[in-house]
Amino acid sequence: MRGEMRSRMRDEKSRIAEGTVNAEAGMEKKAPRSLPAALLCAVFCAVLCIGLCLGLAGCGSQNPENTINVFNWGEYIDTDLLDQFEEETGIKVNYTTVSTCEEMYAKIRSGGVSYDIVVPSDYMVSRMAEEGMLEEIDWDNVPNAQYIDEDFRNPEYDPEGKYSAPYQWGTVAIIYNKDMVDEEDLGGWGILWNEKYDGEILMFDNSRDAIGIALKYLGYSYNTTDEEKIREAADMLVKQKPLVQAYVMDQIFDKMENGEAAIATYYVGDYYLMLDELGEDSEVDLGFYIPEEGSNLYVDALCIPKGAENKEGAEAFIDFLLRPEVMAQNTEWICYSTAESAARELLPPEMRDNDDMYPTGDALKQFETYINLPQNVRTLYDGLWVQILSS
Repeated sequence: MRGEMRSRMRDEKSRIAEGTVNAEAGMEKKAPRSLPAALLCAVFCAVLCIGLCLGLAGCGSQNPENTINVFNWGEYIDTDLLDQFEEETGIKVNYTTVSTCEEMYAKIRSGGVSYDIVVPSDYMVSRMAEEGMLEEIDWDNVPNAQYIDEDFRNPEYDPEGKYSAPYQWGTVAIIYNKDMVDEEDLGGWGILWNEKYDGEILMFDNSRDAIGIALKYLGYSYNTTDEEKIREAADMLVKQKPLVQAYVMDQIFDKMENGEAAIATYYVGDYYLMLDELGEDSEVDLGFYIPEEGSNLYVDALCIPKGAENKEGAEAFIDFLLRPEVMAQNTEWICYSTAESAARELLPPEMRDNDDMYPTGDALKQFETYINLPQNVRTLYDGLWVQILSS
């Protein structure tokens, strides 16, 4: 049922994105009014509009203090919680989505749009903090931060805990269609270069993840700054490109759920979300694995951009999302992992006790987190990514 609801929501989002119906298209044309009547009507309408504008100018609903603008990933919040927050606080939430950290960074950096909440990944939090793009959070306004587990406090990407609160975390895997992939080919990242799956491979549509996968395949660190190694990884992606059906982010849902591709790189939480959306009676049978060379463990965080128009409202929103029962509801809906033990205890057993969602001990050793790379390396990545896509 939850999966059906999500599917309907995605269909509705797509319909809205394509444009609304022109309300005047089906209206019957009326004969033009005579000049005096039209003139009188115009004067009346002008007076009415002026009155309305003056009235709206003093209306509280236009006050930035009653609104927050949230910029988050697609498929990454239970939208019922937005309604609940609005009902509890009276603060309206304007919610928009983004596909990649790099896109999020570029939009905020441009200054063209003002946001009060953004949800960058760990390495991007570090970069934005370093560049003065984030406000310090007033933790006195976020008492539910007490529920954040110790392992997620003062992380490497925010060592003094000034700029972020953990939202969700997870790991990267290879998701595959069991009916389209031979079991003997599973194991490492190398399947992404297997010519047997020509035209059936989906890759991340961002430079950090894509180049990172090639680095891991070659036995290197995600965070190497060695130009020779990075260029070697980029060359591997150029060689791979003829096998790639598409570079995607959230488009992966439709493609994998409809059996349109055999293999995809994406997040473990989204694998479980796909299973939920497909349902038990689906003819599409998906599996996943963590490549033997190792993979990425990431944390997505709640942050407040510098110059946010409603910082207190943003802090209220962070506090709301960190409330254990709210965090549990959100975590169950999006199928990722929470950084709060108090929230995890409220999850259904199949999620709470899932070792794939909550790896521990030796299982954690196969993962590496991203760190913020130096500017010269980021520039190198950007240039190589353009070359890869245009090759």
